[in-house]
Amino acid sequence: MTNPVLSQILATKIVAIIRGAEPGSVLSIVKALFDGGVRNVEITLNSHDALATIREVSNEMSDRMLIGAGTVLDAADARSAIEAGAKFIISPTVDEETIRFTKESGIVSIPGALTPTEILKAFRLGADLVKVFPASMGPGYIKDIRGPLPHIPLMPTGGVGLNNIAEYQKAGGVAFGIGTALVNSRRPLTDEYLLNIRDTARKFMQAVNPDL
Repeated sequence: MTNPVLSQILATKIVAIIRGAEPGSVLSIVKALFDGGVRNVEITLNSHDALATIREVSNEMSDRMLIGAGTVLDAADARSAIEAGAKFIISPTVDEETIRFTKESGIVSIPGALTPTEILKAFRLGADLVKVFPASMGPGYIKDIRGPLPHIPLMPTGGVGLNNIAEYQKAGGVAFGIGTALVNSRRPLTDEYLLNIRDTARKFMQAVNPDL
């Protein structure tokens, strides 16, 4: 039986990463992303009051948006994030205990890996998607990985922008983690910037879902 959370990520393809935003700003950012068509948001745990923010945004947007936790470094963090309402867990590395706990909890696991050995290990441990991080090595690297490992779904993250996302998709990426190219938490959260986030979100969604 296909996990509905995984199905939504694969169908909509964009996971917006919110890192370091002021807690009081995150809900407005998420609503702007939603208005732009994005349906999956990662709130990183190294952000201020991340767990409380995940709980707040999940309570407000759970019927419209999947809220996940990022920068999850161990099983204890995964537990806390899931209890706060996270529907998927993203890590920058391959941590066996984190993957195991996440999967035992019925939550989508997306660990980060770079080398073929790490990517295969993550998949064998139960990863639903493998975040290729950092993906700044370029679309050609994704294509090369897909050669010997075509059965592993890859989510390039880090270095993916509007200028190259189509190339990453053509190379075999099935979903994409988008950070500052979509949400730059260092910019003042004005009404104008919220409109910019909405419009940029639309461009990303159209880039990978031209039939939408």
